[in-house]
Amino acid sequence: MANSIKSGIAMLKVLESWGVDHLYGIPGGSFNSTMDALYEEQKNIRYIQVRHEEAGAIAAAADAKLTGKIGVCFGSAGPGATHLFNGLYDAAMDHVPVLALVGQVASTAMNYDSFQELNENPMFADVGVYNRTVMTPESLPHVVDEAIRRAYEYSGVSVVTIPVDYGFKDIPDIPVSSAGSHRSGVPSPDVKDIDAALKLIEKAERPVLYAGQGCRNAAKELLACSEHFSMPLVMSVLSKGIVPESAENFLGSAGRLSTKPANEALAASDLIFFIGSDFPFAKYFFPRDAVFIQADIDSSKLGRRHRADVSILGDAGQTLRLMAERGKKRAPSAFLTACRENKKNWQNYIHSFDDRNDEPLRAEPVFKEINRIAAEDAVFVTDVGNVTVHAVRHLAMNGKGHRFTTSGWFATMGYGLPGGIAAQLSFPGRQIFTLNGDGAFAMVMQEIITQVKYGLPIINIVLSNNSLGFIDAEQEDTGQPKFGVDLQGADFAKAGEAMGAKGFTVTKRDQLREVFDQARQSKVPVVIDVKIENKRPFPAEAMVLDPEKHTVQEIAEFKKRYEADMPILRDLMAENA
Repeated sequence: MANSIKSGIAMLKVLESWGVDHLYGIPGGSFNSTMDALYEEQKNIRYIQVRHEEAGAIAAAADAKLTGKIGVCFGSAGPGATHLFNGLYDAAMDHVPVLALVGQVASTAMNYDSFQELNENPMFADVGVYNRTVMTPESLPHVVDEAIRRAYEYSGVSVVTIPVDYGFKDIPDIPVSSAGSHRSGVPSPDVKDIDAALKLIEKAERPVLYAGQGCRNAAKELLACSEHFSMPLVMSVLSKGIVPESAENFLGSAGRLSTKPANEALAASDLIFFIGSDFPFAKYFFPRDAVFIQADIDSSKLGRRHRADVSILGDAGQTLRLMAERGKKRAPSAFLTACRENKKNWQNYIHSFDDRNDEPLRAEPVFKEINRIAAEDAVFVTDVGNVTVHAVRHLAMNGKGHRFTTSGWFATMGYGLPGGIAAQLSFPGRQIFTLNGDGAFAMVMQEIITQVKYGLPIINIVLSNNSLGFIDAEQEDTGQPKFGVDLQGADFAKAGEAMGAKGFTVTKRDQLREVFDQARQSKVPVVIDVKIENKRPFPAEAMVLDPEKHTVQEIAEFKKRYEADMPILRDLMAENA
């Protein structure tokens, strides 16, 4: 007769077989059987007690983004389950594998309107690629194994609801896992499509290479292709760090979280080679009449954002290599030369504020210090808002060991602190920064307690401007009164100290160096609250610099407000013609 095992323990052994070594959540009565199993398996899988289930789900999503491995979180029946949604939608919309285990009342109490009982399955129907309620104790390990397989296959969220009594039941101790059979692969591009694309590139005068996360393992090929075809390179925000900021042809990112040279290059382009991305704002920043070549491993994305003249179904690295091998090398064009000059002008502009003594501070001196103390393999976890704009522009990513993550399509505030926890747990020996606005930090600052409890020496930076600055700018652009965007200030450094972290409040530039030096040496979490001015970052998405579109007075007012006196790309192209 086969030996027996508690169903809950058997389920955890499935997680362990897939390489899961930690998970996040808060206990509840409807999750007690799994908590008991976690107690029994604590040498093999680590339970991380967050202070809000939302933070646990966001941390699980960040785990998946940073490592490619499935992230795992849980919530008990009722409020524990509903608290998971923010993090699960972040994972779903950024297409990463996450497993959510959801508690349910005992099977004998279901459908009796029991305490905290909800019909949970329909709640998760939209967010989940797999969504099941376990029906027997024996099936629990199998359902979780299937959930993990589906999450990996569809790069999304799997949800498993577990009646609390099942995990306590004895079932036959028969290993249930398909982890050893799991394989992943990508399609190889068709040479006919490659050659068709090359013909279009040969004819183009102002081609731009736009790359996304699909190029994460193809940095060398990406830079080689950009150089071979003399194409300026623009990349999505989520792919920041794949190539070094110093790469001559790399112009930054496009859209609102952007740089001036990247937006201008796209606007002037007559061909866009769009690879490994699903940029949702393409219709606003890509010329409608530009020739469009798209390469992706997902056929459903081909032609989704712009009419595609040539579609290539295939891996980014293979596609880029074939393009460079089969295509004619192009000499640097006047367009590329102008784009390079535009980048130099932009870099000179943004660094002109690095040593300013403004009070309140500007953001640039803060990022100068971040870049100064950042280790070669530092991980930067960026929250959502104006802090994202600053991070995209000012973090000097080296294209080697540095990693960057944020909440992309879902763009949830409150990503920074939970993401930092995930980063430090996944990379215990590396330096971790979280970059937060004061609005986002206040949403999840209780997770400093989590960082303290588990001894995670994360450097948490808060840019406090007493405003929801990103929304403030949106209200300005729509011409409406600014309302609801001002925030009551707080001393977040003292709050951090009250929760067990080291806290520093910075109001002057000459305080920065000493504070950051102390933060670099700290063995416990640090909260650095920097009081910055509530001033809109240079709006690269809405520049008022072109005399063909704006009056002399409008341009003068814009230059004065942003202290910006840079030529536009068209003038640089004319100089290099």
